[in-house]
Amino acid sequence: MLPSGGPALFTDFYELTMAASYHARGLLAPATFDLVARELPPRRGYLVSCGLEQALDFLEQWHVDDDAREYLRSLARFDDDFLAFLRELRFTGEVWAIPEGELAFPDEPLLRVTAPLVEAQLVETFLLNCIGHQTMVATKAARVATACGELPFVDFSPRRDHGGDAALYGARAAFVGGASGTSLVLAGQRFGLELSGTMAHSYVMRFDDERDALRSFALDHPGSAVLLIDTYDTVRGARLVVELAPELRAGGALPIAVRLDSGDLAALSRAVRDVLDAGGLREVRIFASGDLDEYRIAELLGAGAPIDAFGVGTQLGTSGDAPHVGVVYKLAEDPEGPRMKLARGKPSLPGRKQVHRVARDGEYAHDVLALDAEPGVPGHPLLEPVMRGGARAGAAEPLAAVQARCRRAVAALPARLRRLEPVGPPYEVRLSPGLESLVTKLRARYGEM
Repeated sequence: MLPSGGPALFTDFYELTMAASYHARGLLAPATFDLVARELPPRRGYLVSCGLEQALDFLEQWHVDDDAREYLRSLARFDDDFLAFLRELRFTGEVWAIPEGELAFPDEPLLRVTAPLVEAQLVETFLLNCIGHQTMVATKAARVATACGELPFVDFSPRRDHGGDAALYGARAAFVGGASGTSLVLAGQRFGLELSGTMAHSYVMRFDDERDALRSFALDHPGSAVLLIDTYDTVRGARLVVELAPELRAGGALPIAVRLDSGDLAALSRAVRDVLDAGGLREVRIFASGDLDEYRIAELLGAGAPIDAFGVGTQLGTSGDAPHVGVVYKLAEDPEGPRMKLARGKPSLPGRKQVHRVARDGEYAHDVLALDAEPGVPGHPLLEPVMRGGARAGAAEPLAAVQARCRRAVAALPARLRRLEPVGPPYEVRLSPGLESLVTKLRARYGEM
């Protein structure tokens, strides 16, 4: 799903005004930009890289269509030469990226874009939006997965997400981070995600008798029904399921689970489990939802709540406790050489770079941020070529493989950084000798200006 009105208009206005000036002055040669996170959001020990596939889709289809050019003409800010230049413009550059599902840390390029300057500049806004949003949700989902342990959780966030696009790609990012599926049917169709859904309180309320509502739904969805039992009285709802069990079992319609969505979930899950077990329904699981996040799930499981799976909504799709990742897109190199920003509190690192990950005994030890061609740097290089000449360098990975990569990466992180409240020193990202030397050189040069 790409922006309507011409993909190229999904850009901040200053990108276009800069592009017009670059064009007027012939500054069109290739340049390299890094998309990085300056720092980790609160309570985060890592980021899960996500959003690359949608970024590549955008770059492959990027163009300025007739309607977009006419709109730009109506602004009376751009001359005919520039508008004619835009007519034939496509993204022709190359992109290197950290694979989706892999972990990233501050100052490490999630993406490295090298393209003719105007092209590289005009795609900035979408890349920041796409990568920043999905990385945020995937990171939140990985934390929920940590809290759940071996238990599954489902993305229930679409109705609370910040727009349809956020819900669709948020469902994808949640899966990358560890969700078993989503409630959003479009995401199931688009990405092959498993769909999960139960029933609403309105369904139960539409029937005069709660018993009839539970019976009807189970019979209409034999072998897959999850019955919502807290519309009136949760424990009574569980007893109704037990009363209906002989009839439903005979019809092959025994529910696979009951859902709790309100109240004291720890106490209610224990009471419901007791009722179900006493009624011979040990195979019927308990599914919990209702304003959950990783902290609440950890609390419930720590208290021994007999809950088998979770639906996580608002707090997952909006990453409620850390609702953005501070990603930026900075010029690293142009035909004149490496570039570096020195602004207080917002410096950037110069040159084309590679991220090397050093592991010891299967655990991530530290990263080394180095110049791209620098020899003798230890560790495994993370940035891979994913686009050349404006076209993908290879087929998209199966999402299951991306999710598996995320699971392995989080497991390889030092335990102190996997915690919901990370402790001790942050993950170390070292600068290589070559990059350190270049930074020192450019600080001296620009500091004298």
